[in-house]
Amino acid sequence: MLFSSLVFIFRFMPLFFLCYFLTPKSYRNVTLFLGSIIFYAVGEPVYVFLMLTVIVANFVLCVHMARGRGQRGGKRIVAFAMVLDFGLLFVFKYFDFFAGNLNLLFRKDVIPLLHLTLPLGISFYTFQIASYVIDVYRGKIKYTGSLLEFASYVSMFPQLIAGPIVQYPEVSKELRKRKVTLLDIERGLEIFCLGLGSKVLLANKIYTLWNQVQGIGFANLSTPMAWLGAFAYSFHIYFDFWGYSLMAIGLGRMMGFRIPQNFDSPYMVKSATQFWRKWHMTLGRFFREYVYIPLGGNRKGRGRMILNTFIVWALTGLWHGADWNFVVWGLTFFVLLMLEKFIYGKYLERSKVIGHIYIWILIPVTWVIFAVTDFPQLLIYLKQLVGIHTGEVLVKNVQLSRYLEQYAALLLACAFFSTKLPHRIYRRIRGGLVIVAFAVAVFWFSVYELANGANNPFLYFRF
Repeated sequence: MLFSSLVFIFRFMPLFFLCYFLTPKSYRNVTLFLGSIIFYAVGEPVYVFLMLTVIVANFVLCVHMARGRGQRGGKRIVAFAMVLDFGLLFVFKYFDFFAGNLNLLFRKDVIPLLHLTLPLGISFYTFQIASYVIDVYRGKIKYTGSLLEFASYVSMFPQLIAGPIVQYPEVSKELRKRKVTLLDIERGLEIFCLGLGSKVLLANKIYTLWNQVQGIGFANLSTPMAWLGAFAYSFHIYFDFWGYSLMAIGLGRMMGFRIPQNFDSPYMVKSATQFWRKWHMTLGRFFREYVYIPLGGNRKGRGRMILNTFIVWALTGLWHGADWNFVVWGLTFFVLLMLEKFIYGKYLERSKVIGHIYIWILIPVTWVIFAVTDFPQLLIYLKQLVGIHTGEVLVKNVQLSRYLEQYAALLLACAFFSTKLPHRIYRRIRGGLVIVAFAVAVFWFSVYELANGANNPFLYFRF
């Protein structure tokens, strides 16, 4: 069930919040947990029990770890928890990928494929549980003795399916005792409506252009048309994921939680290094705190730092999908980050213009690598971007101008909302009648689009 669906907006959401606010404050975790289970069951009824089993198993393991079984015993427990959690993630998400590649390598079916459906949100809740277990082991947090509190933290529906990846300390106080004010409800609704508009009015609309580019056939694209498609997909993935994150933050705010920000104008930076400090920030934080630093970070010399960075970006690529294009996408960023660190990063910092041009050339190319899973087609698209045409160019300048005329206003809107200016405007006028009127207008325009059967995909559901 998408947040941007009419079923969620007009059925689940009002019914949930009605029950939530009618529930006495001391029992609201019960309502939150039950509502989250119902939300998950609507989209993935088969795997509800898998998620519940993982929650209970990790809770029991943390209880044993907290009872003081010594450093060695704690290591064994946390190791077992990681094998359990990431083992399940591997089986459901990566087993067929590795088995299929081994079968290709040996040119026969050495390992039968499982063909399992990927449980919704498993990449997100696995990371969330792992961060909790590791932090309990490190002594960074005190484990909760309440199974309901832990289950509510993991299954909280605003962030369950597509993040942000919330760490336990960010919501621990609110899980025990929270107060929801009228201001929280107002701001939460504002943020939810703005996220809905980002998803429906920007991401979904610009996705139509990307679909049309795919329909033309990559071999038939002119270089300008190929770049137009790359920009379209860049805008789509940003407003799609950012919009969903905003809706999650808004829903959390209405329940009394402060879910962390996941994006901070990532397209307005001057380097790939800065880009990943602004894009999917909670994912980057997880890999930094639980992979890069434990591996030694940059404390053990240049060679070890390069190896650690390589591992992080290979894993980042694989986290997004079990396919080679995602691995290539992740390692492309590894190469860019190393080049910036050791060769030309200091020059990018000196000039905003050069830095922005650099980002607006390289980031769309990386998103093409991300989007096109078929390697031969990906190579064709990359050739079109640099002017090496592999087929008859069907979209001449005249046809290109028609696409630009059709999508000019939308492209300009996407470019504008990618900047920091809308954020600055919002901070100045939030709480006033202007932003309320704007949010209401965005909401009803979005509902109108959804009611008219607008295409409503969500990219990160597959992760």
